[in-house]
Amino acid sequence: MSEHFGTLSDGTPVHRWTLERAGVRVRVLSYGGTVQSVEVPDRDGHLADVVLGFADLDGYVTHPEPYLGALIGRYANRIGGARFPLDEVTYVLAPNNGPNSLHGGERGFDKRVWDVRPVEHGLRLSRVSPHGEEGFPGRLEVTATYTLDASGALRFVYEAVTDEPTVVNLTNHSYFNLSGSGDTGGHELRLAASRYTPVDDGLIPAGGPAEVADTRFDFRTARKVGDGFDHNFVLDKGVTAEPVEVAELYDPASGRVLTVATTEPGIQVYTADHLGEPFGPGEGIALETQHFPDSPNRPDFPSTELRPGGVYRSETVYGFSAR
Repeated sequence: MSEHFGTLSDGTPVHRWTLERAGVRVRVLSYGGTVQSVEVPDRDGHLADVVLGFADLDGYVTHPEPYLGALIGRYANRIGGARFPLDEVTYVLAPNNGPNSLHGGERGFDKRVWDVRPVEHGLRLSRVSPHGEEGFPGRLEVTATYTLDASGALRFVYEAVTDEPTVVNLTNHSYFNLSGSGDTGGHELRLAASRYTPVDDGLIPAGGPAEVADTRFDFRTARKVGDGFDHNFVLDKGVTAEPVEVAELYDPASGRVLTVATTEPGIQVYTADHLGEPFGPGEGIALETQHFPDSPNRPDFPSTELRPGGVYRSETVYGFSAR
């Protein structure tokens, strides 16, 4: 089901689509490929929206920085110094996060209107990112397919092809609150990650991955999340052809459980300590499946390069249950 959601200042209409299956209801906007809401039942069967979102289009346009529920690209996370080398050419990007490029630049995929078409149990979003958009090389044809499976799990499949060598790193930027409101510090998190990437003051990886053992980054056994996290965790499984479960988030109050399975080698855990109005600090937790930050400048990290003739493909599944 689709409906008109609003109109941008340049006259472009924005639509909202509703998906519903197995007791889960998801609303998706053509603006930014945004997941506006995900309603799932608690242990008593009561529905609540478990992702942060704005009620109207103006909220997303006037408060873009939280990237609420958005499709992030061309490059999720940060690229240090807003530049990277590729085939002996240095590409200069927009520095929209101090000296660094964040989430695709000043007008990344989150601020574009996507073409949306219905598919079985879901939607296919597509757009063409022209050569030079936000400084990235190559004409990139992107599709993102959002579906609900028979259990109500929300699946994201991203695919892209290019006509010139480029870098690609796509993700969904939903903030989860399994209680439906309030602080998420009491949520319990488990990660299949024995290492993480320490960062400098600009949140750019400094040195190589470090062991989580005997640090506050050790979530190998489920424990309360707390606050103060905006870090990439190195998943033990690495890059895989099919999604592998790597994370579980649990809310003891409601009984809701979120599982995360992905093909990606990393997951960025962000406890949203600096969310602006109308949300309070720590009101959501982002679990962004992706390649590592600053990979285009780090040949020791898994590569994010895409070349003509190749196909970028990434898949992540968010599963919902209660106990």
